[in-house]
Amino acid sequence: MQKTPTSFTPCLVAHCISLFFLMLGLVANPPASAQTTKLKPGFDKAEYQELVYMHALLYDTTMTRRGAFRVPRPTKFDSIYTSPVMGLDNRWGLWKNKASVGVINLRGTTMNAVGWLENFYAAMVPASGELRLSGDYTFKYHLADNPKAAVHIGWLVGTAYLARDIIPKIDSLYKSGVREFLIMGHSQGGALGYLLTAHLASLQKQGTLPGDIRFKTYASAAPKVGNTYFAYEYEHLVDGGWGYNIVNSADWVPEVPFSVQMLSDFNNTNPFKNIDGIIKKQKLIARIGMRHAYRGLRKPSEKAQRNYEKYLGRYAGKIVSKNLPDYQSPAYYKSSNYVRTGPTIVLLADEAYYRKFPDSDQQVFVHHGLEPYLHLIELYPY
Repeated sequence: MQKTPTSFTPCLVAHCISLFFLMLGLVANPPASAQTTKLKPGFDKAEYQELVYMHALLYDTTMTRRGAFRVPRPTKFDSIYTSPVMGLDNRWGLWKNKASVGVINLRGTTMNAVGWLENFYAAMVPASGELRLSGDYTFKYHLADNPKAAVHIGWLVGTAYLARDIIPKIDSLYKSGVREFLIMGHSQGGALGYLLTAHLASLQKQGTLPGDIRFKTYASAAPKVGNTYFAYEYEHLVDGGWGYNIVNSADWVPEVPFSVQMLSDFNNTNPFKNIDGIIKKQKLIARIGMRHAYRGLRKPSEKAQRNYEKYLGRYAGKIVSKNLPDYQSPAYYKSSNYVRTGPTIVLLADEAYYRKFPDSDQQVFVHHGLEPYLHLIELYPY
């Protein structure tokens, strides 16, 4: 006896249609765990431009406008949080796009004198340790493994305040499916970006932050933030296209702070360590001359380092304490050997650039603002 095919009931048809559209939705919008990586390694010109557009909104208009120039508004990301001012005039913004990529954008120096104090508080401290900022907040950090690694104390203080506000936001976005973040800062914000990136990576190693979060950092117009040993470890951290330092060759800010290199700044194995033994083997006249020359080269740098620590460490630290009453200044690292950090994208200023942005003894930031950087990045070939 031949069986009659079972007919579809209206409910079964409706169920199949719903299942079909549900499957289409999953294909078009896969869950967070199934999404592929949206950030790619390597310098991305359009990515950097969009970050600059976001960055401009952290300032008032006087910081981002010159004549008819206006920084374009970002179009690929939406603002979801702007922090209050904290620490030594620090501020940051949080953005997110439809592909669930977050952006941590760090403000640079404003016209506020307290923000400039953060810049001038330029003694070095070890890249690992802790800062007592208030009665209820001690910032513990491990930015590099090498005990000779050291960083700028003022920007470390700024990073400490920002990190306390930033990390809960990262955790909240992570719970909503965000696994990738761009970190960007211009000027002082670029310096803060280096330190924040190193701090977040350290928290991942410790298990405080999830290890599957990917960070990519753009430090724009950033000053020098630490010594050679910090730079080595930072550059190893972002190796493979996950961090860049963007510099206008006409800009003086990436050339500061002043650097003082002493014999103690070299690696342990070096030809200067046992120089006294070498001098003693020379004949009397040569020995006297070499010792005199050696002291003449060594002592000025040592004196310069002592003055650096005196004025840009202890003296500036007293002023910082007036603005942050509970702050306890740490022991300084006996070095001021600041170096440029990170894989560098050089925006080379040529003759045409100087016609548009001529050197000026009155407008010392003519090459440092967002406008010259956006102008040069338009000409960048990659």
